[in-house]
Amino acid sequence: MERICKFLKDAGVYYLATCEGDQPRVRPFGTAHIFEGKLYIQTGKKKDVAKQLNANPKAELCAFKDGVWLRVAGEMQADDRVEAKKSMLDAYPELRGMYDENDDNTIVYFFTSGKATFSSFTSAPQTVEF
Repeated sequence: MERICKFLKDAGVYYLATCEGDQPRVRPFGTAHIFEGKLYIQTGKKKDVAKQLNANPKAELCAFKDGVWLRVAGEMQADDRVEAKKSMLDAYPELRGMYDENDDNTIVYFFTSGKATFSSFTSAPQTVEF
């Protein structure tokens, strides 16, 4: 899990795919954090991405750095606990201008199960299931 999170942070931006009915939706994200041994992301409850994850928890993210790409596919679950939101915002203090763990908008999601695959054109893929 640490390797996955470090790769996402080092990449700086990753792309999260969700579903809206039968239409895939992809957008850039930048938050990746481990809390209680799980990989978390953060967004706002009012955003379409939160509505999509609540309707269909299947998601996939992809990041690329230095000729290697990471894909993480699985299901995500919302965690509305103040402790989880605070941990994320403490890791990303620049978000505190827009979000607060006690507001009615901040939400964090974690992968309940997933498969992470590190790939490149020069080596065999490495897969981690969690």
